[in-house]
Amino acid sequence: MTNQRTLKKIFSFKTIAVVGLSPNISRPSSFVSAYMENKGYRIFPVNPRHNDIGNNKCYKGLIDIRQKIDIINIFRKSEHVLPIIDDSIKIGAKAIWMQDGILIENAKEIAEKNNLIIVMNDCIMRQHLSFKD
Repeated sequence: MTNQRTLKKIFSFKTIAVVGLSPNISRPSSFVSAYMENKGYRIFPVNPRHNDIGNNKCYKGLIDIRQKIDIINIFRKSEHVLPIIDDSIKIGAKAIWMQDGILIENAKEIAEKNNLIIVMNDCIMRQHLSFKD
């Protein structure tokens, strides 16, 4: 369970790159991102298979985004996450959020060493819904 202080800090950020965002509205990456966008966050889809998702330009990778990104929300299998963390560090992200089921043993150590907030195995939408500021 993510503590309220960490959530308050993360939810104060306003840009979210969603790695693995699907255009299929029944997929969690899609409806979670739509929820966050409806709550005022700016969403940057990252999926090399698409040019656009919804009304947003889709990027091949994090390093292709030319705007400042605060949160990296990851919807990829655990074995794909370490390179995403490396790119998150390169672009100067502030937080990494790994959705339900995504756990990386040394990710917390890597993130903390690079001054990144990290949340693993949790849903950003579920936490936002229950967040009390």
